Amino acid sequence: MDTDKLGEEAAAHPPEAEKRRGVAAPGAATVLVLVALPLMLVSYFFGDLAADTVVRLHRFKESSSSSSSPAAAADRLLGGLLSPEFDEASCLSRYEASSRWKPSPFRVSPYLVERLRRYEANHRRCGPGTARYRDAVARLRSGDGDGDAECRYVVWLPIQGLGNRMLSLVSTFLYALLTGRVVLVHEPPEMEGLFCEPFPGTSWLLPPDFPYKGGFSAASNESYVNMLKNGVVRHDGDGGALPPYVYLHLEQIHLRLQNHTFCEEDHRVLDRFNWMVLRSDSYFAVALFLVPAYRAELDRMFPAKGSVFHHLGRYLFHPGNRAWGIVERFYDGYLAGADERLGIQVRIVPQMAVPFDVMYEQILRCTREHGLLPQVTSTSESAGGRPPPPPTATATKVKAVLVVSLKREYYDKLHGAYYTNATASGEVVAVYQPSHDGDQHTEARAHNERALAEIYLLSFSDAVVTTAWSTFGYVAHALAGVRPWQLAPLDWGKMRADVACARPASVEPCLHSPPPLVCRARRDRDPAAHLPFLRHCEDVPAGLKLFD
Repeated sequence: MDTDKLGEEAAAHPPEAEKRRGVAAPGAATVLVLVALPLMLVSYFFGDLAADTVVRLHRFKESSSSSSSPAAAADRLLGGLLSPEFDEASCLSRYEASSRWKPSPFRVSPYLVERLRRYEANHRRCGPGTARYRDAVARLRSGDGDGDAECRYVVWLPIQGLGNRMLSLVSTFLYALLTGRVVLVHEPPEMEGLFCEPFPGTSWLLPPDFPYKGGFSAASNESYVNMLKNGVVRHDGDGGALPPYVYLHLEQIHLRLQNHTFCEEDHRVLDRFNWMVLRSDSYFAVALFLVPAYRAELDRMFPAKGSVFHHLGRYLFHPGNRAWGIVERFYDGYLAGADERLGIQVRIVPQMAVPFDVMYEQILRCTREHGLLPQVTSTSESAGGRPPPPPTATATKVKAVLVVSLKREYYDKLHGAYYTNATASGEVVAVYQPSHDGDQHTEARAHNERALAEIYLLSFSDAVVTTAWSTFGYVAHALAGVRPWQLAPLDWGKMRADVACARPASVEPCLHSPPPLVCRARRDRDPAAHLPFLRHCEDVPAGLKLFD
């Protein structure tokens, strides 16, 4: 239907004109009867299936009207996290996502809001396209690394899949907040247009002519750890002239970050560099809390330690209009009308592939033991051979289940179970899966757009079941602010997890690979034993996470 044309006709013929034309417009009751009559006839002949359709249409109508209410739009700036200084059409998700999320369980610190506005102003002063940026790049190219600079930078390089990238980018932004740097994001082709610009009046994208954005590894001479080993820099500051930039390698090696990456004396040396290039696959925001010099500032920004990714992720990440279109169409078409939404995220790592039957059984145990999904009955038909009478639309509860997985088998079996059988509770369970690409293709932009869309669809759920170790799952439930039901790692000796799933202590993601804290001490200390806001992760025993 051409809605623009309808709007033009309505404007051309106001109510007075209709009266003069003598045309009686159909009333609301007439329209309702005309729409409902075919559905009533279908319901008479087809029973449960039609009842489900009527209920979902009814719920969708209620959802659509409530989403446009003043209450739904009240927190479009997310408690002050977002700046109102954006053109809405250029990034539809920025102000629309809040109407689909559950209310945040965390209050936004006024000091965090202040720091974000200060950061935005500094980024406008020093960001790409400014004279200060051009001057800083000229000094970098000339090899001049000494002296104080008006603007300082950290360049983020992407690695691994989308979940890892979002975790490391939030961490890099937090590091920039703490150290007064401007964060610049290298956007390869597979990430082009994936996210909107997060800062008003400027860009966070690294200009394409930047000279240092590839070929880095732990073995690079520019690596801080290697500079320290080779005497190029020293903790006492007597290493001579500084190189023009430093490379900070924060990619995990055997589930540990390198030593000398989160000791306080090392961060004093790193702070002397005007340019830093950083590459990470980890949520190293947790490790920033290990540096005593940063802790007072972190305490002011995040009184609730479990809110770090929740707030900064909602602030930084806004799907571009292509990805957001996928979100809107799927959510409005399949999920909006449900009384309750359950997300189930299944990640199977090829190197340790859990057999399908084992994982599916664990998902069923988790969802049924904790009342997330109802039991099914095998009595879809009564003894007389006729379908049971459909429940009334007002009494039927509709639960939408969103399955997010690269594989389609989990959707097929779960959908088949609830399509073929009635539920013991009488509620209607509708199962959906947006895509099933089979394998991960981080190098493909369309794949990343679908992945981002499904992260956001998961984050709109009332309850979430996620897979242990999954960075994709971490991002989804942390954006939602919902503690997930996390599927427990498999006991490979038994080919079964004794406990199907458990809820972690906080919504924060896990740092799989904590750094050693030997520093200048003789032995490595366990920070979870000494810091009250840290504990080991439920799914990765050696990992660290923030909690309250």
